[in-house]
Amino acid sequence: MKFKKKPVTIEAFQFDGDFIDSNGNYYVPEWAASAHKQGILYFEGANLFVKTLEGIHAVSCGDYIIKGVKDELYPCKPDIFKLTYELASEAIRNN
Repeated sequence: MKFKKKPVTIEAFQFDGDFIDSNGNYYVPEWAASAHKQGILYFEGANLFVKTLEGIHAVSCGDYIIKGVKDELYPCKPDIFKLTYELASEAIRNN
């Protein structure tokens, strides 16, 4: 059998190596800052990890962190992200 993904809108940001600017302010979405404060997104040294529904996953610089349909978080490699998602405003224009 073949299946097609349902059209859903997700939130995501591309991890650039940090969450906080030199003044100590978060520059990621509020849900990511909240997940960091709760320990769902956490650093061990310079390495970022995310607690997902399937366990703990490492996040590489350049990966996207996605907030899914049930508010779960998970990392996604940039090439897979670009094949799977487009900006919501572009999706609206294409339909």
